Amino acid sequence: MAPPLIQLKDIRLTFGGTPLLSGVELSVSAGERVCLIGRNGSGKSTLLKIAAGTVEPDGGSRFVQPGATIRYLPQEPDFGDHKTTLAYVEAGLGPGDDHYQARYLVEQLGLHGDEDPAHVSGGETRRAALARVLAPSPDILLLDEPTNHLDLPTIEWLEGELESRRCALVIISHDRRFLSNLSRATAWLDRGQIRQIDRGFSAFESWRDEVLAEEERDQHKLDRKIVNEEHWLRYGVSGRRKRNVKRLGNLHALRDQRRDYRGATGNASLAAAEADKSGKLVIEAKNVAKAYGDRTIVDGFSIRVQRGDRIGIVGPNGAGKTTLVHLLIGNDPPDSGTIRLGANIEMATLDQHRESLDPKSTLAEALTGGRGDHVMVGGRPKHVVSYMKDFLFAQEQMRTPLEVLSGGERGRLMLARALAKPSNLLVLDEPTNDLDLETLDVLEEMLGDYEGTVILISHDRDFLDRVVTSVIVPEGDGRWIEYAGGYTDMLAQRGEDLAREAPNMTAVEEKKETKAAAPSAAPKRRLNFNEKHALETLPKTMAKLQAEIAKQQKLLDDPDLYTKNRKKFDAASAAIAKAQEELAAAEDRWLELEVLREEIEQA
Repeated sequence: MAPPLIQLKDIRLTFGGTPLLSGVELSVSAGERVCLIGRNGSGKSTLLKIAAGTVEPDGGSRFVQPGATIRYLPQEPDFGDHKTTLAYVEAGLGPGDDHYQARYLVEQLGLHGDEDPAHVSGGETRRAALARVLAPSPDILLLDEPTNHLDLPTIEWLEGELESRRCALVIISHDRRFLSNLSRATAWLDRGQIRQIDRGFSAFESWRDEVLAEEERDQHKLDRKIVNEEHWLRYGVSGRRKRNVKRLGNLHALRDQRRDYRGATGNASLAAAEADKSGKLVIEAKNVAKAYGDRTIVDGFSIRVQRGDRIGIVGPNGAGKTTLVHLLIGNDPPDSGTIRLGANIEMATLDQHRESLDPKSTLAEALTGGRGDHVMVGGRPKHVVSYMKDFLFAQEQMRTPLEVLSGGERGRLMLARALAKPSNLLVLDEPTNDLDLETLDVLEEMLGDYEGTVILISHDRDFLDRVVTSVIVPEGDGRWIEYAGGYTDMLAQRGEDLAREAPNMTAVEEKKETKAAAPSAAPKRRLNFNEKHALETLPKTMAKLQAEIAKQQKLLDDPDLYTKNRKKFDAASAAIAKAQEELAAAEDRWLELEVLREEIEQA
């Protein structure tokens, strides 16, 4: 087996009274692809930071192969003092790294490179951070939630990019499909320790269930053994004192073992407070259109949403998904066409952005609205601590400021707030963000049991396949089409993947989606990084090819070459033909780009 690029041994770390990591071992060799799995709060991100060298553990050792390069993608990247996204990406390069690779990846990820880091969206932040860690082509990549804030086409592009690389990977993600496609081994961080299998994520859930079932059986046996020993202590003590002392010691050891056992964290108890049934027809849209300036977001869209439908909306960032939802639920008026809502609609919404959460307020205040100690759930009061426990919050977190909650905890809080309101129509914008796999399972079950109607935006392909009954997809020029079934069914019917938006449109329209923007003109076309790089380097390439042609021609000018050295003659002939072909292609490409540059400058 290849020596490890990075190895963690006996890693220990304690926050408060309970050990977060206790004797954790993790080893990753060249080319390995490991998914790191665990509940929210289990210490996955902390362990990745220890592997990256940004957090010092209380004990244990960290070894990195001399000369090995590591790049770490945090959940919340820090741009520091960098003035542009490209400057931030280039700052991650090593002394011998190619700066063109940074420019190329920035363009591939839908950015220009001149964005101001102080004014970028969550999706742009994530894409810049990905370009920064990918550009140096490191030996090992440590990725913490790499798909967060990315649209489906970019997630699929990232999958292909990572699949094509030879570097080792350690990935934390809630995206099942992403993990299944990329991982070859699984490290499960559970109650402070790691268990590993040499199989990818697709085998994880069944293996985990087997491990927990075996553990439960062992604990049951331990409980029965303690009961038997206690029965002997009460009724079966004999006169042999030495044997009795030993057996009593064994009983104390069994009790200590039972007391020190940390059971698996339970699952969240998600249940939507349901209102009275809505009418059979929930939403009817006829020939709806919406535009911002010259940019058509929706054009001629019609749909009938019936009670009980589960509709997923997918597409690239900036395609207009949020705009379409706001039109359907009556938040925004269409420019033309009609929207009709059915009878007795009670709506609850979950926004993917968490601006409504005051970071200084406490968990209890966020749930109660700052009024008393009770939450109104389905129109009835429920004590806030009891409701918190349904969503896996401990009583001690009642006064915890929201700013210290993890991404998964904030996700569960937003769900708790949305599901408390009586509803028969749930509108969910990215409900799976930051949720651990177990909570995702419970959310899927809850939506399956929900008697009302669900409209959701999601970039999680596996979640869509498990939950929705139809998928609405943008087809360009404001056209949206509904396909029956889940995400995989939609791809089979379309016969192709979703197209990625042009980079300049993606950035502009993503900001429109986030801010419900004012009308603006379509951005001016400009050369992308590949085109700029080609214009700069093609003249040098053509000069080299011309020199090569001259060199080979000089050899062929010798009239006796064919008879003296047939192999050399054939090699020179082949080389000159190849160079002439490459030169013609380079000249054509350069001329094409020069014409394009002049057209852009004159526009």
